[in-house]
Amino acid sequence: MPQIPGKIHELTVGQVAARSGAAVSALHFYESKGLISSRRTSGNQRRYARDTLRRVAFVRAAQRVGIPLATIREALAELPEERTPTKADWARLSERWRSELDERIQQLNRLRDHLTDCIGCGCLSLDTCVLSNPDDVFGERLSGSRLLAERPTGEPRPTA
Repeated sequence: MPQIPGKIHELTVGQVAARSGAAVSALHFYESKGLISSRRTSGNQRRYARDTLRRVAFVRAAQRVGIPLATIREALAELPEERTPTKADWARLSERWRSELDERIQQLNRLRDHLTDCIGCGCLSLDTCVLSNPDDVFGERLSGSRLLAERPTGEPRPTA
């Protein structure tokens, strides 16, 4: 890993990429989404503050556990004066995200369990398959690929 002298306070996009392990294109993307920021030199080159490395590490760690970028951006915006997240910030935010992650894990477990059933029968039935037709609340009353609006009792059906 390339070492950056301590006297250098601003990093090029290449230096941030080399130190953080993030691709240059990812850094540009993070910047476009407001997760990190840079200043431009007179030659229009990006320069990042050294603390950008910590912000990139924070973003990548949150992404690894499945936190959406919009949620990460909101979390970073809550920090005073756009400061770099600390260990305490991570602990507070990760506690907040825990219930969301637990729900996703439960949902994935349900999908996995139904996938095994589905592979076993192979039918992919629109009537009974929870993978092809998830959360089908009308499946017990109606059939077909489209749900037509119900008409009040006694109202004639339109003719084609």
